[in-house]
Amino acid sequence: MAKAVKTAVFPVAGLGTRFLPATKAMPKEMLTVVDRPLIQYAVDEAREAGITHFVFVTGRNKGVIEDHFDRQFEIEAMLEARGKTAALAELRKDLPSAGRTSFTRQQEPLGLGHAVWCAREIVGNEPFALLLPDMLFKGRRGVLKQMMEAYEESGGNVIAVEEVPRQEVSSYGVIGRGAGEDSGFRITNMVEKPAPRDAPSNLIISGRYILQPEVFSLLADQPRGAGGEIQLTDAMRSLMGTQPFFGVKYEGQSFDCGSKIGFLTANVAYALDREDIGEGFLDALAKMGLHTALIDGFKVAAE
Repeated sequence: MAKAVKTAVFPVAGLGTRFLPATKAMPKEMLTVVDRPLIQYAVDEAREAGITHFVFVTGRNKGVIEDHFDRQFEIEAMLEARGKTAALAELRKDLPSAGRTSFTRQQEPLGLGHAVWCAREIVGNEPFALLLPDMLFKGRRGVLKQMMEAYEESGGNVIAVEEVPRQEVSSYGVIGRGAGEDSGFRITNMVEKPAPRDAPSNLIISGRYILQPEVFSLLADQPRGAGGEIQLTDAMRSLMGTQPFFGVKYEGQSFDCGSKIGFLTANVAYALDREDIGEGFLDALAKMGLHTALIDGFKVAAE
């Protein structure tokens, strides 16, 4: 039986240079899709999957993330005094309960692998989930929940993947696909940013992982790879020599909110899907001259 996964790691130390000047003083993970920060969506996804311990790997000027997951007594008192019980309940339900969050620092920008390694003392000798907050997923079930179901069947290590046009694979980590259904198949290879002709498939790693703790010892001795950074993909490829890896081609749509286009697209998709503002937003888009059929098609594609 696979050992239960109760801890999730969130690397949030990045500088967010693609969103300057907005991220000069505000963490990119606190940028909002409609009215919720990106990091909140990732935490909600983890909570839905059964995660009970939330570990944030932060950096300088990221204290507002810690504040976000703390109680704000002044706001709560004001809402209570004004009888805004629904807003107060919404605010409180977003918070992990006391003692469920941990924060550690990545003191140098040495890449994703180094950020994961920085969480080693908190995670300990336990399997853990890894969620990259830049990646936002919209679907009936969270991606991590889908991965947990595969993990309970297979154990080992699990990676979420999605299909992209082959000419785009050079921007991503790419896996080789072995036997099994989309809901859980064997991974046979991993390559970081291959040329399209050399890629083992057009299935890319999508920012959600379930990993065994042995990855930490590999990351400790991992030489720097592409970009002079410690690459998680390199450590996972080494771990494949002793442990199985499985892929989950998840149900849902992804938004790369580390890019301006992905971030803006996510805002449109989530706004159109909101009961409280969807129709009003649709009317506003129509007044801007956007064709209703085009907007409706976008909404259907985003569901």
